[in-house]
Amino acid sequence: MGTFKIEGGIQLKGDVTPQGAKNEALQILCAVLLTPEKVTINNIPDIIDVNKLITLLGNLGVKIQKNGPGSITFQADEVNVGYLETEAFKKEGGSLRGSIMIVGPLLARFGKGYIPKPGGDKIGRRRLDTHFEGFINLGAKFRYEREDHFYGVETNGRLKGAYMLLDEASVTGTANIVMAAVLAEGTTTVYNAACEPYLQQLCKMLNSMGAKITGVGSNLLSIEGVESLGGCEHRILPDMIEIGSWIGLAAMTRSEITIKNVSWDNLGVIPSVFRKLGITLEQKGDDIYIPAHKEGYTVRTDIDGSILTIADAPWPGFTPDLLSIILVVATQANGDVLIHQKMFESRLFFVDKLIDMGAKIMLCDPHRAVVMGHDFKSQLKATTMSSPDIRAGISLLIAALSAKGTSTIQNIEQIDRGYERIDERLRALGANIVRV
Repeated sequence: MGTFKIEGGIQLKGDVTPQGAKNEALQILCAVLLTPEKVTINNIPDIIDVNKLITLLGNLGVKIQKNGPGSITFQADEVNVGYLETEAFKKEGGSLRGSIMIVGPLLARFGKGYIPKPGGDKIGRRRLDTHFEGFINLGAKFRYEREDHFYGVETNGRLKGAYMLLDEASVTGTANIVMAAVLAEGTTTVYNAACEPYLQQLCKMLNSMGAKITGVGSNLLSIEGVESLGGCEHRILPDMIEIGSWIGLAAMTRSEITIKNVSWDNLGVIPSVFRKLGITLEQKGDDIYIPAHKEGYTVRTDIDGSILTIADAPWPGFTPDLLSIILVVATQANGDVLIHQKMFESRLFFVDKLIDMGAKIMLCDPHRAVVMGHDFKSQLKATTMSSPDIRAGISLLIAALSAKGTSTIQNIEQIDRGYERIDERLRALGANIVRV
């Protein structure tokens, strides 16, 4: 198990380029299973979760050709569907949450798709009902082996298009259903569909392969099924969660940082939410410039003077993946903030580690926490802690970089699952961080 040792309280400076988007990559990589032709994907992040999925595709028989940093060509012309029922697959597929999205493409093209109960972050219950109810609506038969938590969907012929109203706007659920529907017979209408930029990217890629998807960017998608799909070349967007992490890091360490090539048009409300915390960020072309906050940052209250509340919501609302970052940055703000994590009931439990560091946080219940900012009058204190999940892990790393003394973060594999060479990139900005 790896460990970071961080000497905090050092101001950083420089430019940083965000990695390719993890959450887009997991969808896009699964889509290569929909065609026997070559698919080239660029700007793939070199992180544990994505690399696990690439390995899984290789074990399924997908040919993988590395073209250079972040660029890979895939060809799924000899897929071994039998691998899905092996013990090796049950172990491999169960270690990665994103593996659930291979089911839709496999079902559409080969008539069967299996998956063990997926792993991932321990942030609360993450239901799979939306995925499988969508497949059933398309005509698949569902089975679940309770003893080894193994899910399966099968169809004797081609899937049939259908109208469906999703019970929740699940991003991965929508992606899975769309990938199944593109090869179905007839038209599929998906209402209450997720419409995140990464889902839009998936739909644009599928359309470039010959799919017929309309309504992209809205919560009402119409998919006219086609007989087959061809190859394409696709570039993954920069990771909006990493961009938000760099914004939070810059403010918390009072550092002057420029985040390059952020794709402003796809950031939604993220910049405005950080501005509500009083953080200054400027748009310079397609870059974000954050000046050193020498005087700190003051929270804006609501227009009636009540405490600022920051809550997550489906796109175009604020992404739940950045609430942990917002929470840690609020610990040094001038003012109070109520953080409301609506989607996951275990995601705020990392705050006890921040409290140990001297943060003033009152955990109201599993979903809400009130943060009373120090306004940099009291520096967080270094400590030893363990990373419970990807986003809490990077939040603790930001806290450690701002704290007085040397902190130790254990279980850093959780951070490596979502952030590419984070220690090297921090050192390039002047951070004192060592991987042990």
